[in-house]
Amino acid sequence: MTIAVTGATGQLGRLVLEELLTNQEPASLVAVVRDAAKAEELRARGVQVRVADYSDPAALEAALAGVDKLLLVSGSEVGARVAQHANVVTAAKAAGVGFIAYTSVLAADTTELILAPEHKATEQLIRGSGLGFTFLRNGWYTENYAQTVATARQTGAVVAAAGDGRVASATRADYAAAAAAVLTTAGHEGRTYELSGDHAWDFEELATAITELAGKEVVYRPVSAPELVQLLTAAGLDEGTAGFLAALDTDTKAGLLATVTGELSGLIGRPTTPLLQALQSAAAS
Repeated sequence: MTIAVTGATGQLGRLVLEELLTNQEPASLVAVVRDAAKAEELRARGVQVRVADYSDPAALEAALAGVDKLLLVSGSEVGARVAQHANVVTAAKAAGVGFIAYTSVLAADTTELILAPEHKATEQLIRGSGLGFTFLRNGWYTENYAQTVATARQTGAVVAAAGDGRVASATRADYAAAAAAVLTTAGHEGRTYELSGDHAWDFEELATAITELAGKEVVYRPVSAPELVQLLTAAGLDEGTAGFLAALDTDTKAGLLATVTGELSGLIGRPTTPLLQALQSAAAS
């Protein structure tokens, strides 16, 4: 069985390959990358490295030749992802891939989360392709708060428009372990997994964790979404990015990232990584 991972040198794809390398022959793994130079370490370990961009259908089809199972790691270009993902799905079908696992988002077909529409559309594309599939609806990554941690260590405050909203986050390594399990064990085809951390923390807890990490007091300072936009633009962000980040906080305040399902820890056979431990690991790296 040959397994391919797209975005294989990215933050999530790289970790999935590390998980796969613990129990799969390197030659049975395909790393689909945009920049071969970034994958030299994988090539040296015996992984097949194939170059293809999500915007290049011909290269994608060539890269997926002989692949049995594919992990499609969602692209990072918000607004362009549906077309890019469609290219991958079409290429996978043309190349004879039998199964696609896709990294989606929690409750993709029902949530009001600002990031969900492209994931919902991609799920529909995959369902319509006739290929076997599993949807890995990943919740929030704890590493998404790395900049929040860095800023709070300097200023002594976590400033957010999230109110008393909670986040059931887990680490990229947790989600990567789930993806590897789905790719290498039976019984997952046709399944949709709602994946999230075992505990939904609030921003007071985040501030407490950063306090322990930083060795000085950090407090949570809630603000309104318009206030956050003002603060972010004053710090140098453009209006579009500031508005997007404020919208994410608004979604958090509405509870859209708080769902705890237990399905992630069930797939990986262990508890998800606790908030403080995750932040300590992120800081160390």
